[in-house]
Amino acid sequence: MKYNIHTHQFSNREDVIEMVNQYPNEVDVSLPNFSVGIHPWYIDFENLNRDLQIVEETLMHPNCRALGECGLDKRIDTPIADQISVFKDQLLLAEKYKKTVILHCVSAYQEVIEIKKQLKISVPMIIHGFSKNIQVAESLNKNGFYLSFGKYLLRNPELSNVLKQVPTEFLFLETDMIEETIDQVYAKASLVLETDVEKIIEQNYIKVFNRD
Repeated sequence: MKYNIHTHQFSNREDVIEMVNQYPNEVDVSLPNFSVGIHPWYIDFENLNRDLQIVEETLMHPNCRALGECGLDKRIDTPIADQISVFKDQLLLAEKYKKTVILHCVSAYQEVIEIKKQLKISVPMIIHGFSKNIQVAESLNKNGFYLSFGKYLLRNPELSNVLKQVPTEFLFLETDMIEETIDQVYAKASLVLETDVEKIIEQNYIKVFNRD
């Protein structure tokens, strides 16, 4: 069994468990495993209370395995203070319903680490689509964050060196929005780590998503 912890396409393969990303305006609870959250790119401040209510109601559904993707992005026009406010609201919901958090983070790793400490978040938090250097990876791991590799592992040769140094107990794999399959991501990770990563990812998935 392979685990794809962040994807925007549901393939319905029997040999893959997929965490399908959903937004408040498009929730389909019939999917076997999904996450729901307010992405910083798509914050609708006029309807924020409604969207947060939808997120909260959806988190109670048994097929909803995680909150996300949510987070911070310093490369968009929305003021970071406004993003932080929405981010904190969602983290408190994740804590309330004991749901893992899947994070979108661009140029705001220190802020995310500080907010985790400030709110005393105890649920697992995963940085999806990780693409940074080993210093950032080490800082995140030290503060209890998991790292999910996907697109950039296939496209950036330098990221292989980072992957080699990440403790395997913090590792996940994903496809996000790429055309390549989760099999290709697994194959690349196995090649880099010189081991079959299926068992590693399975153990991490059980630890992080099956905590009931």
